[in-house]
Amino acid sequence: MANIQKKSTNMPDETKEFPNALIKTAKLDGITFNLATYQPGWKWSEDIKPTVKTESCQMKHTAYVISGRLHTKTDDGQEQDLGPGDVGIIPPGHDGWVVGDEPVQLLDITIG
Repeated sequence: MANIQKKSTNMPDETKEFPNALIKTAKLDGITFNLATYQPGWKWSEDIKPTVKTESCQMKHTAYVISGRLHTKTDDGQEQDLGPGDVGIIPPGHDGWVVGDEPVQLLDITIG
């Protein structure tokens, strides 16, 4: 029988800080849980792009939005807003930014 596993984002395996963003990571059995907080004014192309040096975000995101509103735009022009309670899959090749004055908090889950 498999064991129950538990970690807390209050004591993450890893923490990444970017301008206007904080990402806390907990990993369990090949699954990565990223709890991300993006402050008003955060935009991937302005705050993360200079660090990763790609034209757009090349990560696939499987996200659950806890609070705030996030707008995403793919390289081919698709646009979508995600808000509290929304789940979404955002493919590689996109930009994203906070809409409004409330921070965005989301849980992004990656398997593998």
